[in-house]
Amino acid sequence: MTRIERPFDMTRLEDEWLEADGFGGFASGTVGTLRTRRYHALLLTAMRAPGGRVVLVNGIEAWLEAGGRRYPLSMQRYVPDVIYPDLTASLLAFDTDPWPTWRLQLDSHITLIAEVFVSKATRETVLRWRLEGAVAASGAGAFNLKVRPLLSGRDYHALHHENAAFNFNAQTSSDQTCVNWQPYGDLPVISAVTNGVYTHAPDWYRNFCYVRERERGLDFSEDLATPGAFSFNLADGEAVMILSASIASAASASSVSAPAGTKAAAYATEPTSTAANATASANTKSAAAHATGLAHIEQQRRSALGPRLQRSADAYLVARNEGGTILAGFPWFTDWGRDTFIAMRGLLIATGRLAEAEAILLEWSGTLSEGMLPNRFPDYGDTPEYNSVDASLWFVIAVHDYLATNHAKADTRTHLQQAVEIILTGYTNGTRFNIKASTDDGLLSAGVPGVQLTWMDAKVGDWVVTPRIGKPVEVQALWINALRIAATWNPQWQQPADRALQAFHERFTDPSTQALVDNVDVDFVKGAVDRSIRPNQIFAVGGLPFPLLEGAAARAVVDQVEAHLLTPLGLRTLASSDSAYRGHYGGTPLERDGAYHQGTVWPWLLGPFVEAWLRVHGAEPGARAQAKARFLDPLYAHLDHAGLDHLSEIADGDAPHTPAGTPFQAWSLGELLRIENLLARLESIVA
Repeated sequence: MTRIERPFDMTRLEDEWLEADGFGGFASGTVGTLRTRRYHALLLTAMRAPGGRVVLVNGIEAWLEAGGRRYPLSMQRYVPDVIYPDLTASLLAFDTDPWPTWRLQLDSHITLIAEVFVSKATRETVLRWRLEGAVAASGAGAFNLKVRPLLSGRDYHALHHENAAFNFNAQTSSDQTCVNWQPYGDLPVISAVTNGVYTHAPDWYRNFCYVRERERGLDFSEDLATPGAFSFNLADGEAVMILSASIASAASASSVSAPAGTKAAAYATEPTSTAANATASANTKSAAAHATGLAHIEQQRRSALGPRLQRSADAYLVARNEGGTILAGFPWFTDWGRDTFIAMRGLLIATGRLAEAEAILLEWSGTLSEGMLPNRFPDYGDTPEYNSVDASLWFVIAVHDYLATNHAKADTRTHLQQAVEIILTGYTNGTRFNIKASTDDGLLSAGVPGVQLTWMDAKVGDWVVTPRIGKPVEVQALWINALRIAATWNPQWQQPADRALQAFHERFTDPSTQALVDNVDVDFVKGAVDRSIRPNQIFAVGGLPFPLLEGAAARAVVDQVEAHLLTPLGLRTLASSDSAYRGHYGGTPLERDGAYHQGTVWPWLLGPFVEAWLRVHGAEPGARAQAKARFLDPLYAHLDHAGLDHLSEIADGDAPHTPAGTPFQAWSLGELLRIENLLARLESIVA
């Protein structure tokens, strides 16, 4: 995985690492230890998996006292832009394998190793520090490590400020191995199990500055509370701190039950990381021994996942009710229907994690309403949001890919096919937001003013940036694919599929370019056409089981997308020649959302593009090698930047295509895995 060693570009200090707990919580931060986002934390917990996320332990202030000197082991940035202390001169190397690990050269004879990981077995965050080599045993004196936890107790989207209500009280176990705090009464108890000595010394650290939030045009200053400090003598061995939160389990029944016996093993065990359990384990054996055991289990688990991308993919799988789901991205996304079904094709199905794929499909099938699946679940509460025309259709595509593996038992296959039938029937007869198969041509129309239904869903207040009311091109590709998929087990859907495909050929081809227009019957005006050059047309050739175009028609689409939209990190959402093009994603929420689908690059779109390109150029000599070198290698290089071992959500449309949005995005990584699998299958066929 990612390794950074001196000499390194100092901008790499703000590259980010991620440790997910499998229930919606996570730890995250930067190579340089500076918190640059409100979401960076060591203990960020989902109180009701995978939602209700709260930040409990934001970070630490750590230093080493030895030989009369004080050596910083962490950095902080304060308003307006003051970094203190500064450990950049000490940082020798950083590695994410098997988890975030720092190597610090404090002076000519003191080298310190610090590491952090989240145990998926227990949801505990483990921090460890040790001296490298024999310096601790050399008789050089004490090496006193001091660690001050920095606490808040807030919603992960919010910020925390000094206030009189913060509860600094600490409860310490009789053997001093466990210290508990509960900053606010309605939040979980924070537990710190250590092999150090705790000294209660309440204080506030004020005016932390989060530069990524400032760049996003948001509030960026925060105050954090520190109830006390832990002391460790590294001459006695490794220092350990294990952080956990007491989480009350909560689950609600699905509105539609899944077949009996289909609960995936991956989601069968509730986490055990309560403060009481952590205390009990520490009392049974030392904190260091407990941390060693957790590290051994976690390292074995990660090794069993397979190569780098598959280990990274595991971060997005989380529990929901009796099944599972996929978080769209870290740090701020929840589970979105569209993202889940797109991402799972690569994250799970292409990589053989079929039990998890089945659990997710069954969990989501229980949310069907009026032929629709939700676009997203909120952070709090159970009421899903049904405001997507394509989430249900992407579900059908994911069902197709899963059933093609022949993993499903008969009752599961029947259940999923029935869910598909409900979707197609609902869309045929008509459902929310004017979603309905048109009686005149069989194509799927959708839209109402003020609602964003396609994946180009940016909205600011009442402004829908790309409303696309009418018959968007990728929605037709999904609709026709869904009809053809259902026709494989129910012939009644074949005629509607054939009719819609014929209308698609007649209505979407642009006579001037032979590529495809982006939308027809715009705003339900018969014959109105949107000829904006966007990437959505690529789904007529690649990214779906059944291409709608072949030969010269397919090549015209691929050629136009390649000429106008292709960048090393993905496809632009609008051609740069368009007057509405925005080449930079940044600034206020209004400015960012205004650019989100108006030129901003999306890495996930390289998946359908590469598949389409291979369908057009695959017979040419060296096509597969060329596809890998041109389209995939830049993504592999990006794994070592921004969100380490992951792919970003978006990037600027203009060069140098600076990454933006979430640094850890499920469907970006999922599509890379899916195309990797496709290329491997093509190679095996040739061999």
